[in-house]
Amino acid sequence: MKVAIYGQFYHQNSEKYVQQLLDALERKNITVFIEEQFLEIIRENEVIKKEYNQFKTFSQLDNSYDLFFSIGGDGTILKSVYYVKDLDIPIVGINTGRLGFLATIQKEEISETISSILQKNYTISERELLCIATTPNYKSLSDVNFALNEITVSRKNTTSMITIKTWLDDKYLTAYWADGLIITTPTGSTGYSLSCGGPVITPETNALALTPIAPHNLNARPLVIPNKTKIKLEVSGRAGEYLVSLDSRLSTLKEDTTIYIEKAPFKIGIVSLKEDSFIQTLRQKLLWGEDKRNQKQ
Repeated sequence: MKVAIYGQFYHQNSEKYVQQLLDALERKNITVFIEEQFLEIIRENEVIKKEYNQFKTFSQLDNSYDLFFSIGGDGTILKSVYYVKDLDIPIVGINTGRLGFLATIQKEEISETISSILQKNYTISERELLCIATTPNYKSLSDVNFALNEITVSRKNTTSMITIKTWLDDKYLTAYWADGLIITTPTGSTGYSLSCGGPVITPETNALALTPIAPHNLNARPLVIPNKTKIKLEVSGRAGEYLVSLDSRLSTLKEDTTIYIEKAPFKIGIVSLKEDSFIQTLRQKLLWGEDKRNQKQ
């Protein structure tokens, strides 16, 4: 078996969990490749206690890999998607931060769960992605044109709202007067969109949501649409340009640009242990939020 490992090392004490993962993979004689920058961080922090000859680096992947281990949180998984792309490699999210919807394997459970995962005692949660195209074409959006969570248009360098004319399947919907507009997948519905008043959508639902950011027209509300819908946007404002983000990646577009958004032609597979579920994680998130509020009172 051949696996890839990627991380960002943002979380305190995550080095010991990296060591646990490496030890567990060594016991199973797994061939391991570590993303080159992450391996450099590991070596700088002297995480690896001994030399592993079989560890090699990667900057790109191919479909010869069986699993992709993402060490961090949900944000790390979002960046992992840019390596996995359409290669159909399942992503194993090991959570070294707060409770996440994607990185569901907790750091304290590594030793117990890795053996089970390597024996394929898991399910795959398939996640839809969005892809973007523009007229005229922008190289920053054509090289990697997909997003797992959301695609967002928002104002830039101004306090003034922008106007976002919106078409669904070539039928005019409305012009949002707002700070921006979020087009989210079910996976992204628990992130930025939710904080702007958008709905929570379970991962298996074949839907997208349009969530305006601080709308100025009072009748603007989040809208849930079928995921096969093709979306067209035209944006205007005083600044003459605006921002487009694909998950965490930002690009600046001129206001004479037309944006086209639709479901991507491939999916991402997230490894889920059989006892895990989206509803269970959502419930834990709600309880975590209640505990935080009670601590402040």
